[in-house]
Amino acid sequence: GLDRSGLGQTQIVAFHKVGGRVFARFENHRFRAFDASDDEQRAVAASFAPSTVWATDVIETGADGSVVVDLSGFLTRDAVNIAGRLKRANLGSFKAAQDLGHLALDQTLVFPDNVELQTVQTFTSDEPGGELSRIAPDSRAVTLTVQHSFIRLPDDGFQTVPHDPRGGSISQAMAVDFAAPLDQPVMKRMARRFRLEKTDPSAARSPVRKPIVFYVDRAAPIAIREALIEGGNWWAQAFEEAGYQNAFRVDVLPEGAHPMDARYSIIAWVHRETRGWSTGSTVSDPRTGEIVRGVVQLGSLRDRQDKMIIEGLVGAARAGTGAEDDPDRLAYHRLRHLSAHEIGHSIGLAHNFAASTYEGRASVMDYPAPWVIADGDRLDFSQAYTTGVGAWDRYAIDWLYGDTPGQDPQARRLALAAEAQGKGYRFVGDSDTRPLGSLQPYGAMWDNGEDPVAEFANTMAVRRIALSRFGLGNLPAGAPAADLRRVIVPIYLYHRYQTTAVGRQIGGVDYSYAVSGAGHERAEVVPADKQRAALEALMQALSPAELDLRDDLIDLLSSAQSGNPDRQTQIELFEGKTDAVFDPSSAAAAATEVVFETLLAPERLNRLIEQQRRDPGQLGLVETLDRVAQAVGPGAVLNPRQAELRRVARARYAAHLSALMQGKDLSSTAQGVVRDSARRFGEQLKRCRGDRLETAQCAYLAEALTGPVEGLKALSATLPVAQPVPPGAPIGGGEWH
Repeated sequence: GLDRSGLGQTQIVAFHKVGGRVFARFENHRFRAFDASDDEQRAVAASFAPSTVWATDVIETGADGSVVVDLSGFLTRDAVNIAGRLKRANLGSFKAAQDLGHLALDQTLVFPDNVELQTVQTFTSDEPGGELSRIAPDSRAVTLTVQHSFIRLPDDGFQTVPHDPRGGSISQAMAVDFAAPLDQPVMKRMARRFRLEKTDPSAARSPVRKPIVFYVDRAAPIAIREALIEGGNWWAQAFEEAGYQNAFRVDVLPEGAHPMDARYSIIAWVHRETRGWSTGSTVSDPRTGEIVRGVVQLGSLRDRQDKMIIEGLVGAARAGTGAEDDPDRLAYHRLRHLSAHEIGHSIGLAHNFAASTYEGRASVMDYPAPWVIADGDRLDFSQAYTTGVGAWDRYAIDWLYGDTPGQDPQARRLALAAEAQGKGYRFVGDSDTRPLGSLQPYGAMWDNGEDPVAEFANTMAVRRIALSRFGLGNLPAGAPAADLRRVIVPIYLYHRYQTTAVGRQIGGVDYSYAVSGAGHERAEVVPADKQRAALEALMQALSPAELDLRDDLIDLLSSAQSGNPDRQTQIELFEGKTDAVFDPSSAAAAATEVVFETLLAPERLNRLIEQQRRDPGQLGLVETLDRVAQAVGPGAVLNPRQAELRRVARARYAAHLSALMQGKDLSSTAQGVVRDSARRFGEQLKRCRGDRLETAQCAYLAEALTGPVEGLKALSATLPVAQPVPPGAPIGGGEWH
């Protein structure tokens, strides 16, 4: 997004005078020859292009050779590709209107380490996207402020840290070293971190020359500010344990201090139309990975969503009580976590999505779901969120920043990584977690528990309790009754992320970020009994009894809202097909989709073939699809109420079978099994018994699944595989952090 305090790409810029002109060139430090002769370095530099991005005439030359130029053209160009970003977001084809832009001379600022120049730029389009009409007064002209920061390069002497896949750090600075010895890789990956130096390098524990300090935006409300400071300061413990005394702190930005002063790392309180991701970013030296300053963006609507979820579980009357289940109290606790999490990125740490599965939730670098425990007919919030950084966080800071006097730093880091793996610390990053077809059984977001199937049972129990008493009491007094439609979504789909964690067991493979010789190189397939238990858990989520809602609740959910619609609410509701009244079938379809989008991911189905090839006792694709067909197909006669919900799940399964058969991602064997299972399922549907509703739907789906390919295409047109599921995680997936 184009957010306040959002960072563009950090570049090293050099201004070259050639004759009567000055050229601005971005230097290319990705390709280098470390510790090589001048000839080698020149050869590398001549082989890879820099980027000349601007040029202008010299206005005046001083006696000392200095020159005066007009920088306005450099500043008013589309430096951060705003037009391209608007187009990629389907917001229209925009171009910069040079006559509508200007320099903000009153915002020209000079600090000890940086100079700040600001421009106001307007981008215009004849056909802007509809989203912009809700944000800009005239969507055809979008005016933005762009800040250009000229920051002093860090001094020499920074000690780079080679990236280790086990360390939990962010590998941002990468270079190709053409002077590397033959027994060393040419790709150099360097971890991103602040420069942190002890006043006494010979001491195991010592104060530091320059502590890492983050300052909270004064725009944040006081109560929120206090939560952000408290959560951010959790990191001080990790630095203390790594041997750095008074090395880290978070405080409010002093009155009169400017957030653009590069000496300050900033936690910005950012507003958007809809709730969105928060981010932890850095300005860092591309040559070394040294962090010059951290910039955290925290979305101001996140805490409201967290509060709404808790109110959906326990009722709005609990807000302000100070009890364990107080929605306000828990929302502020979640803000502490959010502050610690995003600061973690800005001090160099990556996500660890396996952290919820060991050491009592081992890291703030996971995405934390509130751990609510079903205790009879009550909900226990005593362990909803942890306090402080976890075991993984302390290890990751020690690995990235720690040192031991007299010990080789790299040998120390290797020993720490080996020790952490020996303790069973798991580390799973973004690329092994976010795809629907991911196979890492411990890599999931917003989940809890070392045993995902056992926690799924608890999650479903929490959901049942919450839904059994859901009603007007889940709204604040005086709120429109129609708001229940929004509150019901995260409660009805309360199991969505634990469902994903369970799905990862099926076709799952436990592997680590190993290095050769460390003893953790071999991957292990999830045992067959665990895979089958996971499949049974997912089938439970498809049960009509779990998909149903009470009649009195359905009637309450059919309350409507007058006046102009609220965009934040619009996009967070179940999309219905029954006009103004609440559509329980569409809600059930969304809940069913949560299961199928993970279970039937093509990569997972391909792995089931391969795993059974190697172990005939493993859960296979045939068994998996047969079990789904049994769960949603015609079987025991249900009452009309539950029969319709079974038909909803059946239709979603047929839609996925149709999409799989028309797709290109299955292996030939998996494609054959899917086609055979679809045919068998269709034949089963032809024999279904029941009332006319049942037999009519069975006949419709059977014809599509067993007939010519045109039938599949027609089915996909009327039952698209992409069943709308309201957003759960923050909106705007391209900017997650």
